[in-house]
Amino acid sequence: MKFLDQAKVYLRSGDGGAGCMSFRREKFIEFGGPDGGNGGRGGDVVIEAVSGLNTLIDYRYQQHFKAKRGGHGSGRDRTGAHGADTVLRVPVGTQVLDDDQETVLADLTRPGQRVVLLPGGDGGFGNAHYKSSTNRAPRQVSPGWPGAERWVWLRLKLIADAGLLGLPNAGKSTFLAACSRARPKIADYPFTTLSPNLGVVTVGGDEFVLADIPGLIEGAHEGHGLGDRFLGHIERTGVLLHLVDGTQDDVAGAYHIIRGELAAYGQALTDKVEVIGLNKCDALDAEEVAAKAGALAEAAGRPVMTLSGVSGQGVEAVLHVLLAHIRDARAAADAAIMDTDEEGDD
Repeated sequence: MKFLDQAKVYLRSGDGGAGCMSFRREKFIEFGGPDGGNGGRGGDVVIEAVSGLNTLIDYRYQQHFKAKRGGHGSGRDRTGAHGADTVLRVPVGTQVLDDDQETVLADLTRPGQRVVLLPGGDGGFGNAHYKSSTNRAPRQVSPGWPGAERWVWLRLKLIADAGLLGLPNAGKSTFLAACSRARPKIADYPFTTLSPNLGVVTVGGDEFVLADIPGLIEGAHEGHGLGDRFLGHIERTGVLLHLVDGTQDDVAGAYHIIRGELAAYGQALTDKVEVIGLNKCDALDAEEVAAKAGALAEAAGRPVMTLSGVSGQGVEAVLHVLLAHIRDARAAADAAIMDTDEEGDD
C-alpha cells in the first residue's frame, strides 16, 4: 500500500429538512387544526480514528464528502428523518487542519476517538409549531437551515515511541532492519528511504515502536531535498536516536546540520531526549572509532554510543538505553493524564 501522509478534502454537512404545512382533515372533525411536522436535522460530518490504518491514500482518490439532507416534515405531526452522517475513517495520529494548514481543528490520538467536524443544519418548523391562542390556523412554515462547508487538510503524524534521525545514508534503515522485523529498502545511495517506516522492537521483555524517516540535508526546512515534511512523524516520540555515519570525515559537522534543521522546524524537537550513535563502526579501526566518537561527543556535549547496524555491534546496548527513556516518557504521560482526571473531578 502506498504511503500518503497528507491530503486536502472538501466537507459539507447536510441541510436540514423543510417543515410541512398541513391541517388535520378527518370525518366528523370540523376544525382539525394544524398538524404539519418539523423537518429532520441534516447529517453531520464526523472523523474517526481507527486501528489498522497507516496511510491516507484513500483520500487521494476521493476528495469530496457530503452528508445527507434531513427528511422533510409531513402531516400528522411527523418529523422528518435525520440525515445520514458522513464518517471519515483515518489512521490514529491524524490531525485535521484548517485551510491555512496551521489551525488544528482536531487531533486524533486514540483508536475509536470521534470528532464532529461539521454539524448538520437544523430542520425547519412545520405550521403546528406556530400555533398559538391567537393564531389557530397558521400557514407559516420554515425551510431547514443549510449545512456548513469547508476545505480541510488531513495530516498524519505516526504514533511511535522512538524516532531515527540522521543525514541521508547514515544507516537508519539498516538499524531498523537489524532490531525489528521491518524490511525497509536498503541501498548505498542517499534518499533510499522515501517515506517513513515503522518497526516493533522487542528488548528486555518489553516492546516499543521505532520510526525511521527519510534523511535530512542542510536547508531541509526551506524545502531542499525531501524537506522537513516528515519531521512531523517524530513529534510524538519520547526519545530520538540520532545516527551519524562514522565513515565520513566531519562527524561533528553532520551532527550540527541535523540539530540546525530541528531548531528551524520548531515544535520542541530540540527539547526531546536525544541518544547519539556513531554508526558503521565495523568499517573503522579502534583508533578511528575513538577519535571520531570523541569529536562527536565534544560537539554534542554528551556521551556517544558506538554501533554498527550491519554487524550488530552495540545495537542491543542502544536499544536498552532507548527503552529506559521510553519508560520514563510513558510514566510522565500517565502522570499527566492522572493529574488531568483529578482536575476534572474537582
